[in-house]
Amino acid sequence: MRLARGPARRPVVDPADSVPRRLRHHIHSTQPASESAISIFLLKRIATFVATLLAASVVIFVVLDILPGNAAEVMLGATATPEAVQALTVKLGLDRPPLERYGQWMHGLATGDLGISVSYDTPIAQLIGERLAVTLPLALMAMVLTTVLALGLGLYAASHHNQPGDVGVMTASQIGLAIPNFWFAILLILLFAVKLQWFSAGGFPGWDDGVWQGFKALVLPALALAVVQAAILARITRSAVLDVMREDFVRTARAKGLSRRAVLWRHVLRNAFVPVLTVMGLQFANLLTGTIVVENVFSLPGLGRLVFQAIANRDLGVVRNVVMLLAAAVIVINFVVDVLYVVVDPRLKANHG
Repeated sequence: MRLARGPARRPVVDPADSVPRRLRHHIHSTQPASESAISIFLLKRIATFVATLLAASVVIFVVLDILPGNAAEVMLGATATPEAVQALTVKLGLDRPPLERYGQWMHGLATGDLGISVSYDTPIAQLIGERLAVTLPLALMAMVLTTVLALGLGLYAASHHNQPGDVGVMTASQIGLAIPNFWFAILLILLFAVKLQWFSAGGFPGWDDGVWQGFKALVLPALALAVVQAAILARITRSAVLDVMREDFVRTARAKGLSRRAVLWRHVLRNAFVPVLTVMGLQFANLLTGTIVVENVFSLPGLGRLVFQAIANRDLGVVRNVVMLLAAAVIVINFVVDVLYVVVDPRLKANHG
């Protein structure tokens, strides 16, 4: 006698078991692998950063301290007596072995004790700090102006490709490339300081007199620095955006019904930002290190003018430390740009993952 069988029961299946074992392993292992790859990438960049800093310090030290010729004689001039040269040699520690002097300089950089300026009779760290309070805001203001002008004009030119707006932006950028910043600075002084009298012709009142007064004194120098940089960045932005707009995913987004503006801001700009970011990093480094001419035109007490005066006064201690600071700033900016590549471009992040 056969017993009646009820409906067959389906075994309870864990949803996780329905996923293939290889796929489950890939899902669980992808995130840690990606994080590990990013960590390795950052460690490599940090190691490169430190090695480049050390290499720059060695080059600067060799050029200014070890090359033939007595630095004390250079600082005092050809008319100095042997006694004065010997006294300054002992004071600066030039009678010690080069390796010991390099180690002392590295220790001073790490602790902030950069020595005393011969020409100013003031701690070098104090001099640099005072001048950096002018140069750094000036470079930041110029970079903000550069970014606003360049991104706006570059995007406008790319979105109006081969139209009168595009031609106008390219013509204006070509003119901007041809204008020396010191000549444009003189034009700004003649127009806004002499004729309209909206700004002062030069000088810096200091931040103690108020933020607005200090900001106002830096507007014209920042504009003089930003014009050439904006002309370069606008052309780079236009070229990068046009390259991305020819990609297949942009045509797909347009076919799905997205407006041209939405595609430009949501998809194109981020993918086109890597070459733009590269140029922005180089430009900010250039603004920090290349303000000497504009600072002299506007009589600004910044780092560029400090280096100019230190060279004229043969103050090699100031020159060495300022040059090292500027070299370190360039290396730090390049390091930050390398890290931002992974943040900005998802394709690079996927490659590291």
